[in-house]
Amino acid sequence: MDKPTIHPQATIGHVHLTVADLDRAERFYTGLLGFEVTARFGDEVVFMSAGGYHHHIALNTWAGKNAKPRPPGTTGLYHFAILLPNRQELAKAVKRLIDHGVKIDGASDHTVSEAVYLRDPDGNGIELCVDRPPSEWVDADGKMMLTVEPLDLDSLLSELDAGNA
Repeated sequence: MDKPTIHPQATIGHVHLTVADLDRAERFYTGLLGFEVTARFGDEVVFMSAGGYHHHIALNTWAGKNAKPRPPGTTGLYHFAILLPNRQELAKAVKRLIDHGVKIDGASDHTVSEAVYLRDPDGNGIELCVDRPPSEWVDADGKMMLTVEPLDLDSLLSELDAGNA
């Protein structure tokens, strides 16, 4: 029997997160990350997107208002990634977060991408990242080069000066 495979052009279309305070979460995702609300249903669910998609992120309070986050050491979502189109856009997002006092959990150079990690107000992990060109993902032997090296945030933020953001 053949091993099933998913189509290589498949993508993950959205993430749906349980939050404790819908208004607080909406302010974070719209005010700091820049998503736009596409629909809201009372005080239970809000849908947001970038670029007019029906929704990339949905937030809900279905577990109850003021629901508690999962304790450390349990299974669940580690983080989700928001892929930005270029390094300058990543720098803009990181600068906005820093300017608003959002704690950055880490920043890594994965060779295939550059990533900055943080948590939303409910403790959900978020990775903001930009991919390098696929031609740079493999070594001379054709092997994928995935690494976890520190990302130089000063170098990333210098993109703002270079691009007159």
